[in-house]
Amino acid sequence: MAVIKSGSRAMSFTKALAVSLISLPFLFTLFILYRNPPSDPTPDFREARVLDVPPRIVNALKLGPEDNSSQPADMSKDSLLGGLLAAGFGEKSCLSRYQSVLYRKISPYKPSSYLLSRLRKYEDLHKHCGPHTKSYRKTIKLLKSGHSVGPTDCNYVVWISYSGLGNRILTLASAFLYALLTNRVLLVDRGKDMADLFCEPFPEKSWLLPLDFPLLPKFNSIDKESPHCFGKMLKNNIINSSTEQPPPFVYIYLSHDYGDHDKLFFCDQEQTLLGKVPWLIMKTNNYFAPSLFLMPSFEQELSKLFPEKETTFHHLGRYLFHPSNQVWGLITRFYKAYLAESNERIGIQIRTFDSGTAPFQYVIDQIMACTLKKKLLPEVNRQEAFVTPAENQKSIAVLMTSLNSGYSDAVRNMYWEQSAMSGEVVSVYQPSHEEVQQSEKQGHNRKAWAEMYLLSTTEALITSAWSTFGYVAQGLGGVTPWILYKPQNRTAPDPPCGRAMSMEPCFHAPPFYDCKAKTGVDTGALVPHVRHCEDMSWGLKLVGSHREL
Repeated sequence: MAVIKSGSRAMSFTKALAVSLISLPFLFTLFILYRNPPSDPTPDFREARVLDVPPRIVNALKLGPEDNSSQPADMSKDSLLGGLLAAGFGEKSCLSRYQSVLYRKISPYKPSSYLLSRLRKYEDLHKHCGPHTKSYRKTIKLLKSGHSVGPTDCNYVVWISYSGLGNRILTLASAFLYALLTNRVLLVDRGKDMADLFCEPFPEKSWLLPLDFPLLPKFNSIDKESPHCFGKMLKNNIINSSTEQPPPFVYIYLSHDYGDHDKLFFCDQEQTLLGKVPWLIMKTNNYFAPSLFLMPSFEQELSKLFPEKETTFHHLGRYLFHPSNQVWGLITRFYKAYLAESNERIGIQIRTFDSGTAPFQYVIDQIMACTLKKKLLPEVNRQEAFVTPAENQKSIAVLMTSLNSGYSDAVRNMYWEQSAMSGEVVSVYQPSHEEVQQSEKQGHNRKAWAEMYLLSTTEALITSAWSTFGYVAQGLGGVTPWILYKPQNRTAPDPPCGRAMSMEPCFHAPPFYDCKAKTGVDTGALVPHVRHCEDMSWGLKLVGSHREL
């Protein structure tokens, strides 16, 4: 018995040794992982892959080789978007800054080296002059004194949070571009939710205006009749080119109802005068960047910043606007639940301006006509009840955004009640339907920002005329959309939609004035890269310089 026990112990030892040797590589791997954990604490992103643009969409959009750059993104190589973003931010403080590359195709539009250098210089300026710095405190004292003492170490443009979220994003990008051109520091009125919606874009110093800013209580009451409004001061000759001691601040009013004297902001002579004012307080609901491209004093700088003019908002938007972690959660959860597994993603953004109870049948008819005639969605088989699925059956996810759910219901029902002619499976999703715009509500704006961003992840995009919501999505995504023309007399237009000239937003209320000749002029016919908008005939937008007048 003793011999049997001894043999048994020897056999157990041998088994234990074998198990240990087999387990050793696994244990060593665990040791390495726990010793060097991955920096990204978020869930697995395998489903958040970037897909190639399908041939059907390429044909529908007539993309050239330069547009079809949707190869799978490598976050380690392009998380800073080709150098557009500054390094040094903590990833956990703003997940979207480093993870956005996992949800969008790599942009075929590369920022110019000059733009990158100017952004780095701006960041240094912002660090030196930002809130609570010595220079900031010095200019605040000057502001409180009410007296100007000439040029200061730091000059500022303060953007007032005003209007709907789409407008705010576009106007803030315009204000930042103006700050770049004039070597000013941009400070952002936080309003009710700016800090909740967006991450900080600049390293070390906040872009948010301190809450103790002396003029903050007056922001809501500023209009073109305010005593310190620049246009009003020009009109009353309170300030002019011969003014030796300009005021420490003026209001720049560029909203849709601004007057002729307010529009002189876009003249070089008035810009020379404004260059002597330390604080410019700007209120606007317009994307006014196109008119900056018509000013001779900015022409050379803008050409170096944006050799491809139609990429202006695309680059500025991706640099400035990063969803906060709360909004990023809305985006990523929806994307992974409904969009990630699809072979194709189509975005449809619906905004109606007619009174009455939605949905409107003429808008539904317009959506169907556009998506089917332009082959953005597959035809349905109205003759046979069932179509045999293709061997390699493709799935198409349609992301629809609207204040009303009736439009997505109509598209969803069409592909539920009838099969796609080519056998694809078409799924239709709508994240929210708030029924009415609620620009002052935090939860509403979180959803709106998430939906703009989700639309920017699609391969093809259909947007509504006049809608800044759609402008933001197309610009961030680098997508030239199909525009649903504005219906007239409650009738679906024919043609229902048309391809945009560029992915740039439209300036809805531009000036029509020749500063040199001091007379009216068609500002949409002066240079090849500033044209009238497709969806608003009097508006202006930036297009590729190669387009002919």
